[in-house]
Amino acid sequence: MYYVRLVPDDTHIPFMRGRYAGLITSAVLSIASIILFFYPGLNYGTDFRGGIAIEIRTPGPADFPALRGDLGQLNMGQVQLQQFGSTRDVLIRVERQAGDDTAQQKAADVVKQNLAEKFPGTEVRGVEAVGASVSDELFRNGMTALGLAILAMLAYISFRFEWQFGLGAVITLVLDVTKTVGFFAVTGMQFNLTAVAAILTIMGYSINDKVVVYDRVRENLRVYKKMALRELIDLSINETLNRTLGTSLATFLATIPLAIFGGEALQEFALVMLFGIVIGTSSSIFIAAPILLFLGEHKLRRGQTREAPAPVAPAAGKGT
Repeated sequence: MYYVRLVPDDTHIPFMRGRYAGLITSAVLSIASIILFFYPGLNYGTDFRGGIAIEIRTPGPADFPALRGDLGQLNMGQVQLQQFGSTRDVLIRVERQAGDDTAQQKAADVVKQNLAEKFPGTEVRGVEAVGASVSDELFRNGMTALGLAILAMLAYISFRFEWQFGLGAVITLVLDVTKTVGFFAVTGMQFNLTAVAAILTIMGYSINDKVVVYDRVRENLRVYKKMALRELIDLSINETLNRTLGTSLATFLATIPLAIFGGEALQEFALVMLFGIVIGTSSSIFIAAPILLFLGEHKLRRGQTREAPAPVAPAAGKGT
C-alpha cells in the first residue's frame, strides 16, 4: 500500500532562520487586531448586546429567504434566522430596540403580528427578551471562559513539560486569539456565544498541534544531548511536518462543506474555524517554536553543539 505524503520524510527546512520575520509579522497582526477591537469594534450579537429571541414553527418547511426579506422590512435593525430541530422550527433573533423592556415587548408583538399576517399558520412557541444586564453577564462569562481556558492550558503544559514550553504555548495562544478577534472585526461577523465557542475550539486545536511539536522537541533533547537548540527545534519541526500539515488539511477539508452548505450559524462558525486552522498551524511552526528557542536558549540547552560524526576509515583493499 502506498501512502500519499504532503512533504518528504527527510526534509531539512531551516524554519528558525525566519523566526524574526514570523514573530514580527505576528506581533503586527495582533496589535492591528487589538486596535480593530476598539475601533471600529466588534459586531456584537443578541447574546452580548441584548435583543429579542422568538421561536416559531411554520406549517411547512421554513422559507428562509421570504422570512428574512419580510422581517427586514420592519426596520428593527439586524434580524438573524436560525434553523433548529426540524425544517419547520426557526429561531428569530432581533437586535435590542431603543427603550426599556416595554419597547422590547412591543417589538416582539409587531413581529408576531407580521408573521400571523404574512405567514398564516405559523405558531409562536416562545418569546424571550435578553436585557442589557443579562447580555453583560453573558459577555463576562464568555470572556471568563476564555481566560480560564488559557490558564488551564498554561498549567497543563507547564506540568507536562518545562515552564518554557508552557509559557511559549500560552503566548502563542494569546496571539492566535487576538488575530481571531481581528478577523471578526474585519469581516463584521457577529460576535456572540457561538463565536466564543469557535474561539475555544480553535484554542483546543491549536494547543494540540503545539503539544505534538513540543513533545518531539522534548524527545530530541534526550536523544541529541549536544545538539544546539536552534538546530534541534528545526529537526523536530521537520520530523512532525507531515503530521501537522496532514491533520490540518484533513480538518480544513472537513470544515469547508459546513462553510458552504451549513445554516447561517454554522457557516459563521465554520468560517472562523477555517481561519483558526490556518492561524493555529502556522503559529505552531513560526511563533511557538521561535518563542521556545528564545526562552530556552540558556535553559534547555546551554550552547553546546552537536559532536561531529567520526570519520569512517576506508575499507581494506580500496584506493583512497
